[in-house]
Amino acid sequence: MAGQLTAARMEAHIREYMDACTSGDADAIARYFEPDGVHYFPTGMYGGPFVSARTIGERFAAAVREGGSAWTVDAVLTDEPRQQAVVEWTHFKRNAGVILRGCEWYVFSGAGLIQEIRAYYASPQADGLTHLGLGEFDYEGRGYPLTPG
Repeated sequence: MAGQLTAARMEAHIREYMDACTSGDADAIARYFEPDGVHYFPTGMYGGPFVSARTIGERFAAAVREGGSAWTVDAVLTDEPRQQAVVEWTHFKRNAGVILRGCEWYVFSGAGLIQEIRAYYASPQADGLTHLGLGEFDYEGRGYPLTPG
């Protein structure tokens, strides 16, 4: 899969990855990531980002095993030149009777594997929080604005 990914290949990779997540097979999930891949979540969720393909696989497999989790891909937008994609998804937490919706930003490596996922959840702003974003994500280091002007 080395080289420039097409929009169709990125979308297929994401859909296959989400199917692997729903299968609960940690090894299958891990195969979609670079070994040092990172999956970021909103601040305070899941004890911070999942770091490494192995950890990502194990944590999502546990969600299926313990919570009856299943995911769908609802929409995909791709950016071939940047080798990135955005996905809208639904997470069914069947054992808890919860439906969670959100979006994720995918960054692919030159080898065509997922290097990074940034998850954003659709929910009201949490009371008491003044900085809402991804936990442990280096906004300043990546050049994101820290002030409005």
